[in-house]
Amino acid sequence: MTRKDHPTADTVYMNVRHEYPNISLGTVYRNLSLLADLGEIARLRVGDGVDHFDADTSSHYHCVCTECGSVIDLNMDNLDHITQMANRNFDGEIQGHVVYFHGICGDCCDKKHLAKI
Repeated sequence: MTRKDHPTADTVYMNVRHEYPNISLGTVYRNLSLLADLGEIARLRVGDGVDHFDADTSSHYHCVCTECGSVIDLNMDNLDHITQMANRNFDGEIQGHVVYFHGICGDCCDKKHLAKI
C-alpha cells in the first residue's frame, strides 16, 4: 500500500518472499487480482503485457515511460469532460474512460542528458 511505483505481481512477489519465503507467485497474483476485483487496489494494463497495481484507487492518470517502462502518477486536473463529450455522439451510455500518457520519465531524461555531456 505504500508503494508509488505501480508494481507488477512479480515485483510484489520478489518483495514479499523476503518475509514469507514459501509464498508462491500464484498466491500473490490471485490475491492482487482479488483486491483489484474488490476495488481495494487498481489494476493497470498499460500495454506491456503485464498487469501493474496501484494502491491509489482515486481517479487519476498515469504516464508510461517509453524508455524504462515505469508507470508514474500524473498530477493534473481530471478529464471527466471527455466522458461527457463521448456520450454526446454515442448510441448508448459511456460510463468512464482510461487514459495513459506516454513519454520519457525524469530519470531517463536525466540519463540522456548526462550521456550527452
